[in-house]
Amino acid sequence: MEKRTKENPWQLKTPPQTSDYEMYVAEKDGQEIIVCTVGKTVLHYDYRCLADLHAMLTAHGDWLELGSKDEKQEAKEGTVEYWGRSPDNPIGGWYGLKKGFRGRFGMYVPPLLEELGLAEVEHNARNNRMRAI
Repeated sequence: MEKRTKENPWQLKTPPQTSDYEMYVAEKDGQEIIVCTVGKTVLHYDYRCLADLHAMLTAHGDWLELGSKDEKQEAKEGTVEYWGRSPDNPIGGWYGLKKGFRGRFGMYVPPLLEELGLAEVEHNARNNRMRAI
């Protein structure tokens, strides 16, 4: 799987294609992370989320709603966002690593999976879904 650096990040758009952001792989405290920069906001996600999300989508076998929510908001069950913070996922909780900024998994990670050729993501104004390729 291709890994981009801070000097050469992935240039991405949110699923509705309304906002630009970038992501790259870095190391923090001996762990590989994905750094996501949206304007001046910087989020961190556990790098394992890419393989884990792809495996979950492959097992699911159909479209899954993204359901993006901020950390303090309750995520809808049966969505990518819910899975990204669920005690039932492979790491047993949040893939988001920065307290207060652990949400929005369903907004920022799916376009990276699409860029990597691992998933298809819808690009409607709202209620987008994704599935594994």
